[in-house]
Amino acid sequence: MSEKLSSLVLPGLFILAWVMALSGSTAPGAMPGDPAAVTDVRWILYFAGFVFIFSSIMHSVFAKSMAASIGWKTNGFQYEIASVSLGLGLACFYATYHGVESWVAVSLPIISFLFLAGVNHLIEVVRKKNYAPNNTMILIWDFGVPISLAVLLLGIVKY
Repeated sequence: MSEKLSSLVLPGLFILAWVMALSGSTAPGAMPGDPAAVTDVRWILYFAGFVFIFSSIMHSVFAKSMAASIGWKTNGFQYEIASVSLGLGLACFYATYHGVESWVAVSLPIISFLFLAGVNHLIEVVRKKNYAPNNTMILIWDFGVPISLAVLLLGIVKY
């Protein structure tokens, strides 16, 4: 798969999660009569689960080529990303089939991790002129998922 094509996978899955949510399709773990925001959260977490598992594989098994596609050199960071991605992916699948407490619990590290990863990718673009497709297109995922989860959960969670 070419680097430019592979850079479209995460933004495409983010868009697909929203298409599934907005189409009214029944999300995994959904109950009849669930509010739209609940279904939306379940779709985002479901697709995020696949993305994090995929990220775990890409940052471990294919560490060198993954680093190169981002415009970085291999230095071990990928194995840390792989480890956290595996845990987040499994947690996303668990949360998809459970309630609001699990959504909040998994969303907090997802929001902080992805948002700060997005900031790091932006810094790379601005300071180092790193326009590698997997450093720029990932911004849709890195900011789209945290913003979506934060807004949806703020509307769902009762204080």
